[in-house]
Amino acid sequence: MASVEGLTYKAAGVDIDAGDRAVALMKSAVAATMRPEVESSLGGFAGLFDISAFRAMRRPLLATSTDGVGTKLAIAQKLDKHDTVGRDLVAMVVDDLVVCGAEPLFMTDYIACGRIVPEKISTIVAGIAGGCQDAGCSLVGGETAEHPGVMAPDEYDLAGAATGIVDGEAMLGAERVQVGDVVIAIGSSGLHSNGYSLVRKVLLEVAGWGLERQVDELGRTLGEELLEPTLIYSRACLDLVRTTEVHAFSHITGGGLPGNLGRILPAGAAVTVDRGTWRPHPVFQLVGEVGRIEGAELERAFNMGIGMVALVPAAAVAPALESLAGSGLTGWVCGEVTRDAGHQVQLLGRYQD
Repeated sequence: MASVEGLTYKAAGVDIDAGDRAVALMKSAVAATMRPEVESSLGGFAGLFDISAFRAMRRPLLATSTDGVGTKLAIAQKLDKHDTVGRDLVAMVVDDLVVCGAEPLFMTDYIACGRIVPEKISTIVAGIAGGCQDAGCSLVGGETAEHPGVMAPDEYDLAGAATGIVDGEAMLGAERVQVGDVVIAIGSSGLHSNGYSLVRKVLLEVAGWGLERQVDELGRTLGEELLEPTLIYSRACLDLVRTTEVHAFSHITGGGLPGNLGRILPAGAAVTVDRGTWRPHPVFQLVGEVGRIEGAELERAFNMGIGMVALVPAAAVAPALESLAGSGLTGWVCGEVTRDAGHQVQLLGRYQD
């Protein structure tokens, strides 16, 4: 039997010193996210957040959400470009929180990798921290775990969780939605972080395209398009709630408009969406044409250009659109809530050419 005398944790593939250096490199980025309520500093065992400032709420409710980035990470790893996926992580988590009207307060992250490269980990966390700043929440902690022999040296995965708060008296959702409400679409930046298994299958495997390929329809390389960061809507949505009356939000992720709009409809209500009110990003048409994917399947897999939806009463449409424009987002009326015996989402007409 071979001798194991003198083995160290580093020899087994786990470099504690590299992990410590990664923490040191990310300190300034994490510090920039700190809200005044944060009571802990980087390096502690748990993050602490003082919620006493929210005692004025009649029924304060904590909201929590967790998510990852999915196989979009495979694109980042192929291109060795890691500064944007952290924003994707934040967006996928906090934009689920804001759907009920919750303000994101703080977030934690988890990075699993085959080998800790401090500069790479620092770049990833800087992206997460930047996303937290955009969302108005603090990055109060996280974990970086080295998994040698389980993950390839350059492989990593990201996950995160966030906590928010909302007054139960003001919580948004299906209970507030009424027949006659107007559907306001809020534009996406592209694919966001959904459907990448299908995109990779179609464009990289079946079509055999390289990420460096210049794609005229996209006006940039395929890799640049696929790494376009997910928009973070939380601040804009909270501003919208403060500006005018909002009954519900729907974060358009996996399942597309059909799968996500139905989740915020009360019994007896349906929603119709007019495809003719917008032109989807070219990437959706590209994937559909190259992969010969039917339209209904595209709409189930992708957001088709709408990353968030707000349901508002008719009188709130004008101020809502004004608020979104002030937040730098594109919003438009795309449908309405109608009476129906079941939860149904109908997409009508054809997309703009």
